[in-house]
Amino acid sequence: MKLSQFKFKLPEELIAMYPAEDREESRLLVVHRKTKQIEHLRFKDIINYINKDDVIILNNSKVFPSRLIGYKEKTGAKIEVLLLRELNAEQRLWDAMVEPARKIRIGNKLFFGAKEDLVAEVVDNTTNRGRTLRFLYDGDYDKFKKKLYSLGQPPLPRFIKREVEEIDYERYQTIYATEEGSVVAPSAGLHFSKILLKKIELKGAHIVFITLHAGLCNFKQIEVEDLSKHKAESEQIIIPEETCKIVNEAKLKGNEIFAVGTTVIRAVESSISTEGFLKPANTWTNKFIYPPYQFNIPTRMVTNFHLPCSIPMLTAAAFCGYELLMETYKIAIKEQYRFGSYGDAMLII
Repeated sequence: MKLSQFKFKLPEELIAMYPAEDREESRLLVVHRKTKQIEHLRFKDIINYINKDDVIILNNSKVFPSRLIGYKEKTGAKIEVLLLRELNAEQRLWDAMVEPARKIRIGNKLFFGAKEDLVAEVVDNTTNRGRTLRFLYDGDYDKFKKKLYSLGQPPLPRFIKREVEEIDYERYQTIYATEEGSVVAPSAGLHFSKILLKKIELKGAHIVFITLHAGLCNFKQIEVEDLSKHKAESEQIIIPEETCKIVNEAKLKGNEIFAVGTTVIRAVESSISTEGFLKPANTWTNKFIYPPYQFNIPTRMVTNFHLPCSIPMLTAAAFCGYELLMETYKIAIKEQYRFGSYGDAMLII
């Protein structure tokens, strides 16, 4: 398939700038792959599609406050840093993206905080826009991390065109996030409330977790028309043995397996045995899923409405079917569903 096949006209006003007032009150569009039937509901109604012994797979990765606003030494030029991952805790080395990249050179010092609370030195150019930063901090590691995070902000995607606000510290995070490492929120999971998860458990369904630390590859523009030539960036995945046991039992019994989000799909489809079952993992994956693709694990998918030509959209199209997804998106636009990380949700069954 070609990238241009995933272009569509999305009115800018349908890109959600803020989350719904209540997580589970987001709208939910249910699309039936076999009958092509469409239903318009609220996210809390997903409970009606979950039965005893079904499995819901969630990504428990936690978004850390990775966006730093500072300025460059001497010139005082404003710079924005997005921390991607820690490279060496002892040396305070981080892989980061810096904007505007063209003004940042090796040896430059960057200052953060009103009183220059934190200083970083550029020690390497890792990519055309990426940098390796060494933070110059004399205190112990815990104090350094506390200082770093006190200055950091939630890394809202660029299509949310506003400054970070207080609400984002809570809402750009799933309620079950425990494993720190993402710079992109697993957005399909943002709709789950504690009450809704409890209702799912009371129905006798199994809630299990994987970890995929989501990086910028989810929003990076694909630069090739031929999708087979796109090289996805690697992301860390952890799939516990207990999760595999519960998922594989459900698969054998024919129960439904819900993948909540494209990050879950990417993780589980990256660790498949020769017999087609889920196997434990603690590794990195650069798997890129786009149509056509034969899925091994999930039978149902929860996902948001994604922006044109984005990697999450392509993964959703692989699960839903290209033609059906494009038709469903037309309906979603007509019905004024909200797109993006803070947008509404789809259930594909």
